[in-house]
Amino acid sequence: MPTGDVHGLASGARVVPRQTPVVPMKLGATQHPWRRSEDRTLHLPVGDGLLGRVVDSTGHPIDRKGPIEQVQNEPLIRRPINAMDRDPVRRPLDTGVRAINAMLTVGRGQRIGLFAGTGVGKSVLLGMMARYTEADVIVVGLIGERGREVKEFIEDILGEDGIRRSVVVAAPADAPPLTRMQGANYATAIAEHFRDRGAHVLLLMDSLTRYAMAQREIALAIGEPPATKGYPPSCFAKLPQLVERSGNGVAGGGSITAFYTVLSEGDDQQDPIADAARGILDGHIVLSRELAEAGHYPAIDVERSVSRVMNNVGDPQHLEAARRFRQLHAKHNKARDLIQLGAYAPGHDAELDTAVRLHPVMTSLLQQDMNQRASLASSVKQLCAVVGV
Repeated sequence: MPTGDVHGLASGARVVPRQTPVVPMKLGATQHPWRRSEDRTLHLPVGDGLLGRVVDSTGHPIDRKGPIEQVQNEPLIRRPINAMDRDPVRRPLDTGVRAINAMLTVGRGQRIGLFAGTGVGKSVLLGMMARYTEADVIVVGLIGERGREVKEFIEDILGEDGIRRSVVVAAPADAPPLTRMQGANYATAIAEHFRDRGAHVLLLMDSLTRYAMAQREIALAIGEPPATKGYPPSCFAKLPQLVERSGNGVAGGGSITAFYTVLSEGDDQQDPIADAARGILDGHIVLSRELAEAGHYPAIDVERSVSRVMNNVGDPQHLEAARRFRQLHAKHNKARDLIQLGAYAPGHDAELDTAVRLHPVMTSLLQQDMNQRASLASSVKQLCAVVGV
């Protein structure tokens, strides 16, 4: 399959393999002392020289800022870290988004999904986290998305301050499927490089669904039978292989906190990829089209969202306040139709009376302007003040 532009390539064209020399290798006594260079796994450039740059899935710069220096080639696919050697998620991470900090607290080294349909603000939310999250390095993988988003994300969302500590890997929708898959793996490899050097990395990948679609194209082309909604079994095997590469490193080392966007086709949360992603991620943030249409931004549906590590990183008072907030929020939503119809009469249900009284300030807590930063401490303080904990 092609890994680049096929313009001018016709059916029946002769394909000639390039001859590569046999190179010596320093291996153990039980291994063969020679290996052909083409047998090596793909090596791509990583290093400090990538900071502030935009590259394609092969490491070539596309930002017209000249060649990249201070990089070295490292394997695209690395040996996974032993699960027993990983540092557990124990420290909270400030994302700068009040609704996430207060109700869906993220831990350093967590892998979390951002589930959304089209046009409900997931790119803006990613940009807010890219600007405000406490991280040494930010790696952005734009995989299979619109080409115009690349420049817009850099200029309008990251800005000059954000791009200095960021690496952007772009593999847009018109790239061949092999290139799109390689872009996701390359962005992860860059994050792994900085994590292994002790840095705390924020990995933003948009989107995991396009990665699965690229694998679907490849699998169907080689004759793999389709399974669920046209996705072959290999798609569901590739997802955990990619996601498990992020997370905390060895004890005392760096970390990769990863946010993967998952496109829910037709706003269906039971979409095969969305359903598979929920099982392999450490939590999910669901964006609601109904909230977005009502002008509620970020359009986070806190009732359907969960952070699986919040109990490990939050203090008891914070957890109690979040639990109380969820109770009141759910109580109001269940009675919303009665309230709108005028059938609600105060005095019959004290819990509902409290939910109705606090609803305006609860809604205000969950809303935030994209240019406003809300720290973790202030978010928790405001949450406790709202519910009186």
